[in-house]
Amino acid sequence: MTSAPHARDAHDDERDGPDGRHRRPEGLDDATVDALGELSAALEVVEQARGFLYGFHRLTGKADLALGDAVEKLRAAGHGEIADRLDRELIGRNVIDGRWTFQIVEDYDDGYYALFRESEKNARDSLAGGRRHLFEAEMKEARRTPGHRHHAALPHDPDDGEPHGPA
Repeated sequence: MTSAPHARDAHDDERDGPDGRHRRPEGLDDATVDALGELSAALEVVEQARGFLYGFHRLTGKADLALGDAVEKLRAAGHGEIADRLDRELIGRNVIDGRWTFQIVEDYDDGYYALFRESEKNARDSLAGGRRHLFEAEMKEARRTPGHRHHAALPHDPDDGEPHGPA
């Protein structure tokens, strides 16, 4: 990642920049914001991997159910020996020794995933007062065009057209 731009000056209008949850705490240096941004990016990859794991879990389950339907159709078509072998050897089979996919998902969630999330949060809590996405918030500030409708710092209230967000 490239170095994050400096946070906006404290005198900037609160409504014309990131909300308080996305402002760099006083004294937090660029190198730390950059490192926390990289740690956050790593967590995002873990989140994506977790999604793929859940996809693997769901697809494997769907395949097992479809296999059951295929076995019944083979049996109905007079291919009992093949159906019996598929039923006995493949339907409900563990995907790895002693485990169905739900057990893999649970071990991943309770082990590696939980520790990764906790570690990332602990680093943010310790170094940045728990603030998330500081690197990205500062990147947004550096790249947006202030005053341009589609470059607002915060969402707008549809009733008043003014930006809003928590401080």
